[in-house]
Order: sequence, then structure tokens, then C-alpha cells
Amino acid sequence: MSSNALYTDLSAYYDLMCADIDYQAQSHSVRRLHQLFGNAGRNHLDLACGTGPHVRHFLDFGYRSAGLDINQPMLDIAQQRCPEAQFSRQDMADFKVDEPLDLITCFLYSIHYNAGLAKLRECLASVHAALAEGGVFCFNAVDKHKIDNRSFVRHTVEHEGSLFAFGSGWFYGGEGERQALRLSIEKTTAGVTQAWQDEHPMVALSFAELQALLEVHFEVQVFEHDYQRIEPWDGASGNALFVCVKR
Repeated sequence: MSSNALYTDLSAYYDLMCADIDYQAQSHSVRRLHQLFGNAGRNHLDLACGTGPHVRHFLDFGYRSAGLDINQPMLDIAQQRCPEAQFSRQDMADFKVDEPLDLITCFLYSIHYNAGLAKLRECLASVHAALAEGGVFCFNAVDKHKIDNRSFVRHTVEHEGSLFAFGSGWFYGGEGERQALRLSIEKTTAGVTQAWQDEHPMVALSFAELQALLEVHFEVQVFEHDYQRIEPWDGASGNALFVCVKR
């Protein structure tokens, strides 16, 4: 099953797959970072917005929030969740906006969905072009050299008489600019289990490489991947929050 097929055919289950994610804490943390480093504007765009939970929170914070994603079924759900927001089906590597933005976000490591370093460079250039003066780009990322291929996160949830088991983990082969997000979904209903396995190709890079790409366009601050507090990155952990202010 292709990556698009998984997110299209099972888009109705996406929120279940992400049921253990604290969207409110993530959104609130990034709002605080925007207040610290931003230009005080309220025009916001969420890249790879999925079904729109982050957009919902930013709308509730008082932002004029919008989202983009490449999968229309996800956007259809997002529009139902956030009827007052605008959503567009676009590739984050080459997107257009109607007016300058004050904040662009990309949660859940989705910046890695760019297919290789060339596409990532295009994405960063598109973000820079879309931001207003002093605008902020905030996202989280993983360092390819810190990936543990043995680590696999799992959780279960019951929904409409079925038990769902979801799993995800990073895989990096040790060289090159490609890593993968490996996903598994099991749905058990009345003792019968259906299973899906998928692997999403994603761009791999070290934080040193990422910072070099970002510094072409932005002033960059790096923080620990902790949505409860704001603390500078210790230089050792493999997950981090990047706050990038347009030059």
C-alpha cells in the first residue's frame, strides 16, 4: 500500500492513530514561542495540517489560521473541524499564499515529508517567501544520527466496537538523505483482525545540516523537544524544536 493510499483510505482513522498526541500543549507552546520571537501578527498557516487539530487550537487562540496538505480526504475532515478556516491542497515544497503570514508551523516531524534535500530547500524558500517581515517558522525535527531503528511507539484505542492498535517508528540505514517512518495499523472487530503496514520515505539530515540550510533564510533558535517548558537545546538529544525568524 502506498503512503498516499494509507492516509487516503484510512483518513477517517487518522485522529485515532494520533489519539495520544497532546495537540493543545503543542499549539500553546508554539504560540508562546511566537509571542517571544514573532512580529505580533496573527496570520497563521499550518503545513501538512492533516485533519486540522492544530489549526483548531490556533483559531481558538485568536489567529487567522489556515492549513495545507497533499491529501484531500484529510482536508475534508479538517474543514469540518474548522469551518471558519481556509484549507488548500498543496505540496509544502512549492506552495503559494494570498497574503504575507506571521507564523508558519509544521508539527509532528512533517518537515521530513519533503522528498530529499532538494525539495526541503524548495520548502524553506517557499516558507521564507510566504512570511511577512519578522515572521516565524516553527517546526520539530529528528537528527538522522540519533535515530534508534529498534524504537517503535505503540498505543491502542477502542472506537465504534473495534479495537485499534497503532505503531510507528523511525528507520535510518546509516547513510544518505533518506529515512523512513514505518507505520502499522491493526483493527480488530468481533475477533477478526485487519492489518496494514506501510513505510513513508522521508528526508534525513543531521541538525548541523539542517541549521546550515535554515541559516540561509532565517535567524535560528533551537529548543529542547518539550512542549511544557522552553529550554535551549542541549546539543545532545535527537529531537528538537526549531524557531526560525525571517531575515
